[in-house]
Order: sequence, then structure tokens, then C-alpha cells
Amino acid sequence: MIIQWYGQACFKLQAKDLTIITDPYRKDCGLTPPRFQTNITLLSDSRLLDASAVKSESFIIDGPGEYERMGAMIKGITSYQDDQEGVKKGLNTIYIIEIENVKICHLGNLGHALSDKQIERIDGVDILLAPVGEKALAIKEVVDIVSEIDPRIIVPMSYRIPQLKEKLTPVDKFLAEMGTKKEKPLSKLVVKKKNLPAEETQIVLLDHSRA
Repeated sequence: MIIQWYGQACFKLQAKDLTIITDPYRKDCGLTPPRFQTNITLLSDSRLLDASAVKSESFIIDGPGEYERMGAMIKGITSYQDDQEGVKKGLNTIYIIEIENVKICHLGNLGHALSDKQIERIDGVDILLAPVGEKALAIKEVVDIVSEIDPRIIVPMSYRIPQLKEKLTPVDKFLAEMGTKKEKPLSKLVVKKKNLPAEETQIVLLDHSRA
């Protein structure tokens, strides 16, 4: 499986005969929306994201539930974009995506600590796609969530990058809190179950400009 990042919370997950996009965005954010054929589109907040950015007859999932399509198992978990059960900013869907025996968790724009029930449903994640730009969560809150989920690989998302109009925190603050040096971002992450790190959690930066 190949994972590429297009900025914000937008990723392309590509396996044999299957392409999934997460959270495509509108061009008014300052970034150029990706354009490619996709089989499945996941929206953590259907009010703010632009499914029309994907030019295909993509199967759209925009809320909680369990789905099976083209060999992918997808689970949407109810959460919120604030710590007041969505009163201020609304709902958020956390997605668990299982492809080729690799389990990926996309937190969307999560805005609160996870409940015991949510942690139980997320259990066993290999790769965590985590928002680290302090849009809804402080860095220390993100670090606590990472510790609870205990993934093998963390891929930061939704942080400050060139051209993005929204004023987010750079990824460096998250890396410093995790005690990790900044490495050169990869254009893509190639994932195989057998090659996942077995002991220490690894942080992988992806370069949106080379996706």
C-alpha cells in the first residue's frame, strides 16, 4: 500500500485496484485540490469538505458506521471537533481503514480527548494520521492521544505549510514534544504489514508538494 499526503487532512491510500481519498478540501484554503480517480472518498466533516474535488464516481462515506468495499474494511466512529460534544464546531468522524491487513486511523479534526469506548474501538492501529497544527487540539493533547492509541507509525497532518491560508502551528512543535528530530519528508510512504516497526513508534513526515 502507498500513502501520499496532499496537505490538510487529505491523503491518498492506494492498494491494488483500490484508491481512497480522505478529506478533499476546497481551493479557497490556499492549496490546489488534488485531482485523480478514486474508488472511495472519506469525509470526516461533510459540511466543510469538498467531495466534488474528486472527479470520479467515488463511493462517498461521510459519517459513522461500518463499511466494506473493494476489499477495504472501514469503520466510522462518532466524535466531535470541540470538547463540548459538537456544540461549538460540530461532529467529526474518526475513520479506521483496514487494507492489506494494515489498519490506519484517520482522526479528522478531532477536538477532544478520547473516551475509553473510543480507544477500545480504535485498538490495534498500525498507522495513525494525526492533526498536529493545534486547530482543535493542543500538542500535549495530541501526544496523550498518540500514547493511548500506541500506533507503529505516526503521520502528522493538518499543520502549517506554504500557501495554506489558515494559521496553524508548524510540525516542529509536535516533533519537539515527541523528542524526535525533523527528518526530510518523503514523497510517499510504502507500507507492508511485515515491514512495520515492531518496537519503537516511528514518525514519518510526508511532503505534500511532491504527492
